[in-house]
Amino acid sequence: MTGNADRCFSFEFFPPATPQGVEKLIATREQLAQLRPQFFSVTYGAGGSTRDRTLETVLEIQKSGQCAAPHISCIGSTRESIRETLATYREHGIGHLVALRGDLPSGSVDAGDFRYASELVEFIRSVSADAFHIDVACYPEYHPQARSPADDLASFKRKIDAGASSAITQYFFSASSYYYFVDDAAALGIQVPIVPGVMPIASFSKLARFSDACGAEIPRWIRKKLESFGDDSASIRAFGLDVVTDLCADLLAHGAPGLHFYTLNQASLTTIIWQRLGLS
Repeated sequence: MTGNADRCFSFEFFPPATPQGVEKLIATREQLAQLRPQFFSVTYGAGGSTRDRTLETVLEIQKSGQCAAPHISCIGSTRESIRETLATYREHGIGHLVALRGDLPSGSVDAGDFRYASELVEFIRSVSADAFHIDVACYPEYHPQARSPADDLASFKRKIDAGASSAITQYFFSASSYYYFVDDAAALGIQVPIVPGVMPIASFSKLARFSDACGAEIPRWIRKKLESFGDDSASIRAFGLDVVTDLCADLLAHGAPGLHFYTLNQASLTTIIWQRLGLS
């Protein structure tokens, strides 16, 4: 079993769209920084729609003395725009990226110079060598657009072979799906750390919407239990904390190399789960 000191714990933010959101995120970041994560990642909107706000958020995190890892997406990007972005990040001392395929903005048909995340990773390595630690995404319950589990694993392996350093999973609620995925990846010769993504549960309606969009399964017993609470937000919160804490404890007990929390720019649930796990 891996000790906590050897594990990677991280928190994900999305770039705020308003001055009030910026202030709120700074307060959230300050609270979560007390947990001493290895890094904060910052998402990147469809087709680079939040590019400037992603950079601003990343630089604010870096300025605070924390490590920031911007998401970088290939959809809608050119080689030149990626080259410029990489130069900007290196100039500001950023050495960690989360490289993704990303989504096309609604109504757009221009995919840009890259079709797949593996091509983006390969390009980053070609122009920056080992200047960046590169995380990529993977899907224990398989990408919703994958034709088969084998195709999805092959796609993941291409990203690793292109030069990815480690991987972060889409969130899930069934630990066995993660264990099977890690075993299948190892059987293909994939040896990088695969860090589980964790989604705290604050609202059933939001969770259902996110899960339907990204292909993450909500096990029937969890869905039915959450539905039964109706508008009782306190019961949803309490049950969600129990479910996600138990999941994280199981993952860590079985040697997961860390945890990556999808915080939705909120600190409270992640902090409570962290404390219940005894990670402080």
